[in-house]
Amino acid sequence: LPVYIFRYESNILPVERICYSWQITKRTYSSLPDHFKVPLPALSPTMEMGTIVSWAKKEGDKLNEGDLLAEIETDKATMGFETPEEGYLAKILVPAGTKDVPIGKIVCVIVEKEADIPAFKDFKDEGGVIPAKAPSPAVTPAPPPTPKPAEPAPEVSPPSHAVPLTEKGRIYASPMARRLAEKKNIRLEVKKGSGLFESIKSKDLALLKPSAAPARVDRRPGSAYTDIPLSNIRTVIAKRLLQSKLTIPHYYLTVECCMDNIVSLRKNLNIALEKEKVKLSINDFIIKATALACRKVPEANSAWMDTFIRQFNTVDVSVAVSTERGLITPIVFNADQKGLIEISNDVKTLAKKAREGKLQPQEFQGGSISVSNLGMFGVNHFCAIINPPQACILAIGTTVERMV
Repeated sequence: LPVYIFRYESNILPVERICYSWQITKRTYSSLPDHFKVPLPALSPTMEMGTIVSWAKKEGDKLNEGDLLAEIETDKATMGFETPEEGYLAKILVPAGTKDVPIGKIVCVIVEKEADIPAFKDFKDEGGVIPAKAPSPAVTPAPPPTPKPAEPAPEVSPPSHAVPLTEKGRIYASPMARRLAEKKNIRLEVKKGSGLFESIKSKDLALLKPSAAPARVDRRPGSAYTDIPLSNIRTVIAKRLLQSKLTIPHYYLTVECCMDNIVSLRKNLNIALEKEKVKLSINDFIIKATALACRKVPEANSAWMDTFIRQFNTVDVSVAVSTERGLITPIVFNADQKGLIEISNDVKTLAKKAREGKLQPQEFQGGSISVSNLGMFGVNHFCAIINPPQACILAIGTTVERMV
């Protein structure tokens, strides 16, 4: 009889979480009216720098608290930055498309009265950074971007999906529209879209034609290589994985499990749920099993906090999802208390939002244990890297039939 076997890899231990906070500083100078200097906020716990993708407001616009002020690409996703104060946008100090803006860097100035706007026409930031409560010592203001056509460099010009400038002002586009435009090699050149603030939405792309050649990669004539710019997400992933591998003493345990009962149960449940258009995956069962195992072995559901170990009372499973922009780990919260259908729906929804760049910070920040599954690609065995400060990650291999 065939016996279904799958292999998973357990990877255990810690590292300190670095969190950032942001604040708004109200400044008064003898020559300037009262104003608010708005720093770039930390929109995720691991964010050190960000990219100003677009500004949703122009200088001189009225601001109401909660209005969309700008779109910022973090190490995790592209997110909207809401207006923190009511007033008027007096000065934009960091233009759209600027990459590697450090946390705390002043990005714009808000004034309380419309009459005060002209006073900031020639205003320039002193170049300082408002420190966060727990800043990383390595974070320093990024130098002005300079083109380097002769050799590859970490700092690259803004990617093709960055919102371009026109003679009359900037063109705004939704994150999905930018990604589709990049994928289809379409240049965003329409002046008005159907979205908020006349921004370009994905449906507006039908009116545009593909550009002559993609601008994302740098193919030099006669060159034996191709330079591909790094997104913020990929840059941060590289840094965090290097930090994890260098500072966390990884060790690996490999176990093979008989999957006969799971395969049979999944088949029967999917037949019963066919009318409801629900299809359970092997990964849904693995997430549920992981959560239940954490109840029996709470040490695996822990985090290393440098001076103490934090053992979580809830089981929040971070599920690795691969996207075009990099790897991200949205969270299935309270997985031990959820049924298979709810877990399946959560995973599908989170994966879709991750690939579209629409995850909210609370959907990927935190987690108490991670699951990385490459079994669907026929991978038998791999060694995953711990997602700090978590203590454990499961690396799931493929399911195979064996004669016994």
